[in-house]
Amino acid sequence: MSQSSTAQHEGAAAGDPRHRSTEALIALALSALASHRGRAFDDVAVSLAQRCSTDEGRRSVVPTLAENVAAATTQAWERGWQPADVHRMATRTLAPAEQAIVVDAMSDELARYAVSTVDHRWLAQVAELEGGVWWARSQTWLDARRERGTDWLTLLSQTLTVLHLLWTLPHIERLSPLPGTATAAGAGAGSRSSPDASRGAEEPVARVDDRILARVRMMLAKAESTTFEAEAETFTAGAQALMARHSIDAAWLAAEERRTGGREGAGGGGPHGRRIGIDTPYDGPKASLLDAVARANRCRMVWTRELGFGTVMGFEADLDSVELLFTSLLVQANSRLMAEGKRADHRGRSRTRSFRQSFLTAYAHRIGERLREVADAEVASAQESAGPRGQELVPLLAARAEQVDAVMGQWFPKVTRSSIGSVRDAEGWHVGREAADRADLDGSGPRSRVGRRRG
Repeated sequence: MSQSSTAQHEGAAAGDPRHRSTEALIALALSALASHRGRAFDDVAVSLAQRCSTDEGRRSVVPTLAENVAAATTQAWERGWQPADVHRMATRTLAPAEQAIVVDAMSDELARYAVSTVDHRWLAQVAELEGGVWWARSQTWLDARRERGTDWLTLLSQTLTVLHLLWTLPHIERLSPLPGTATAAGAGAGSRSSPDASRGAEEPVARVDDRILARVRMMLAKAESTTFEAEAETFTAGAQALMARHSIDAAWLAAEERRTGGREGAGGGGPHGRRIGIDTPYDGPKASLLDAVARANRCRMVWTRELGFGTVMGFEADLDSVELLFTSLLVQANSRLMAEGKRADHRGRSRTRSFRQSFLTAYAHRIGERLREVADAEVASAQESAGPRGQELVPLLAARAEQVDAVMGQWFPKVTRSSIGSVRDAEGWHVGREAADRADLDGSGPRSRVGRRRG
């Protein structure tokens, strides 16, 4: 054999996946995904699946791949991602089966830490995703999924796709302590550059009372399900008023703790951050709605459009209020949009998109005004009921707002304002504003309005 043909043979052997280590094959698969070389990725996945046909090969592939996924998950935490954030990104880019693997990977990684050293918000997020270690300790989640009937080629292809997602997540703001670092002492906010970022926070004493949250969810569920506009309006107003009053009570409690020298944690600690998904289409108006709800509840919001979420900063009770109200108002707005149907101009050309864009923009603007009216009314009511001490409430709330602004400046020192697009459909604007204006947000509208059906 000539020197040339020998070199060609050696090169082919070196490029043959069968002659590569498991680590090298995983690296090849990630490279193929990054460069959109589907055929090369399939070749690697087939090679790994063939190795798993023998016990020796499986003992090489499965633990190695599982540890790679665990390492990538840890890196995602360190880059600022929380379980809900990772899963939200997975729902935007991965198939349902791959999303389930993401949940298993996060559950597996978090199970490596003592529960007391994991921020309660992370545990709650995994629970919300119905996550947790469901496989035996003697096996990996990969083995367990294989036992449930998924063939090796499919399972490994899905896992490699998940691994690629985890490794490619960008740096974002770290809103809470990393797993393994949470402690009872750290209840405030932190950042990537702040010592507080590595401090933990067990569940604050004054998170929103579960009974209050249950009542709010019940009101909002009724608002979303009723076919009567006035009922929906009243339920939404009642939910906002209840959460606003709870926020004021939390502020009073925090002030009292400081006055008596107690631990401020009873008032919920300092401001925190929470990311809330903002999906397309019409993500601009939806971001405006989230911002309006946040401001009405004494929070601040920064929209990260390219990643599909808004970061809301505020005290714990207020964050719960914002998330619940935003979700419900969005459901109600979408329901009204569907009832409005499609639109066309005088030439028969569709203007449905511009109508809906304008509708949601007007809806967000007016809803913000109405929610602030309810919140202001609750402040006035609390001042009156507090007697002589009531004059302390406004400065107290202003001081808490300054704390929120400080956290926002720490996490987002270079925030820029951007336009969500112009309003081009007058009908959409007026109908959207009317839909928001009908909301009896002080909950005292005349009962005669009940009976008008939505849509």
